[in-house]
Amino acid sequence: MVFGHNSNLKLGSNTFHVQTEDRGATHAMIDTTVYYQGRVLHRRTNNYHDLLPMNEENQQKLKVRVDEQHRTVLDAIRSGELHMAIPQPTPASANAAAGISNQTSSDSENPPAPVVQPPPRLVLELLNARSWLAGKQATLHLLVKEEGGANIAGAIVTAEIEGSAGHPPFSSHTGDGGQATILFEMPKLIGAEAALVIRAEANQATANLRFSLRAKPRVPAV
Repeated sequence: MVFGHNSNLKLGSNTFHVQTEDRGATHAMIDTTVYYQGRVLHRRTNNYHDLLPMNEENQQKLKVRVDEQHRTVLDAIRSGELHMAIPQPTPASANAAAGISNQTSSDSENPPAPVVQPPPRLVLELLNARSWLAGKQATLHLLVKEEGGANIAGAIVTAEIEGSAGHPPFSSHTGDGGQATILFEMPKLIGAEAALVIRAEANQATANLRFSLRAKPRVPAV
């Protein structure tokens, strides 16, 4: 079963179309895109590799994540937390919208509106996924790149332990090769659904990784 949402959100004179879709177990990705007049203003992705293989219980967990991601983006737009640069109409397009035309104008006086390319999809990789934790020391070697393209320098990467004792996210920036390293001491896990959540952001696009964690069972006192 594939889950998804489509919402039109009107703020003042602007209407945004927000689309969230599950790209299927093959990709294991939840993809949310914000459109304005057909142009992509923001994209957010989260994988759900930790829910594979799918069963009835994980299907319900996936639905909750899809619903939550869609609602989170809508709330971020309403509150202004999500900053998006709304394209301004060119004089030519404004005249056309108002029904104004000038048959004597030359092409140089009314150049065509520039084509706005959508932001590239980001790919975030944890290069040492099998060895990032040694005792209490976490060492995350990360790579950020465009989907099917080059590595990205200057991307913001953050790591956070959900279900821990209130520790703030740890952050870094990628270098020229698109790589970054985040070092931190593992906080105490207090939640049953603890997870390592890693996020990358560059060029108005985001990518996320999520790894479920299990707290060590307590030894009962004798």
